[in-house]
Amino acid sequence: MPKTAFITGITGQDGSYLAELLLEKGYHVHGLVRRASTFTTGRINHIYSDPHQSGTRLFLHYGDLTDGQCLTNLILDIEPDEIYNLGAQSHVRVSFDQPVYTFQSTGGGALNVLEAARQLNKKKCVKVYQASSSEMYGEVLETPQTERTPFQPQSPYGCAKVFAFHQTVNYRKSYDMFAVNGILFNHESPRRGETFVTRKITRAATRIKLGLQQKLYLGNLEAKRDWGYAKDYVEGMWRMLQHSEPDDFVLATGKTQTVQEFADLVFAQLELDPQKYIEIDPRYFRPAEVDLLLGDCSKANEKLGWTATTSLAELATLMVDHDLELARQEALLAKS
Repeated sequence: MPKTAFITGITGQDGSYLAELLLEKGYHVHGLVRRASTFTTGRINHIYSDPHQSGTRLFLHYGDLTDGQCLTNLILDIEPDEIYNLGAQSHVRVSFDQPVYTFQSTGGGALNVLEAARQLNKKKCVKVYQASSSEMYGEVLETPQTERTPFQPQSPYGCAKVFAFHQTVNYRKSYDMFAVNGILFNHESPRRGETFVTRKITRAATRIKLGLQQKLYLGNLEAKRDWGYAKDYVEGMWRMLQHSEPDDFVLATGKTQTVQEFADLVFAQLELDPQKYIEIDPRYFRPAEVDLLLGDCSKANEKLGWTATTSLAELATLMVDHDLELARQEALLAKS
């Protein structure tokens, strides 16, 4: 009998790749979607349009992570075998402007998921994946960061994720639940939101190439990040819930590059000089910056057999090719 999975944040970058992966593995997939006045399913519309991918195995439900009772009713009704909590207010810079909502959705939302899973766990064993983040490390106390590195978050988002992490561990120990934390370092793709720095760079660079934009404004170019490919990372999420025992795992590439280095890579692929187009805008600096994130995924490699397989150059090419096509379409519309 096929397994059933429930994904919060299914319309996001990670949720869309995870839905594809689980459907390929024969799962029935249910996703939580926030009600909005506009359609928000752009990242998963292609799944609906391909009957060989979805058939009648993909189902979307309106709801919100901050509504605990609705979430519990939904999970008790669906009775999933696996729950992947990927939903959150996930933009670090925005979290400084909306700290209360960030906590309610990112921290409180995770607690609502865990409590709903605890109720279902009385009837059947359900496995829970909590999307933790390298932003929890904040002002890092050691490099590289492992599962044992202390957290010192530097943003409301990071603080909310630390709360969610510890609640996941607490539910695992207190209620004998199969609940895991995936501590994922930065992972990008052509489906990354356009306000996130990597996608902001590839969108701007490709528009500059076609004369649709003149400048790219960025914040801290010296911030160092461990960047991987989101499609690789959702495979790691799934492997965590297939492991024999619930545990917490870091997923990372083990390599770090600055924002400037990523921008140089993208502009070079388009044969552009970044110095001519990039300017610093103080508005994009965080009130408290995280200067260096570098992960050690040895544990995931040893116990899950997982490793990042896509290089940053390959990732940049995927993103540039995708966004160059978007820019071409935009240029054609502008001429018509």
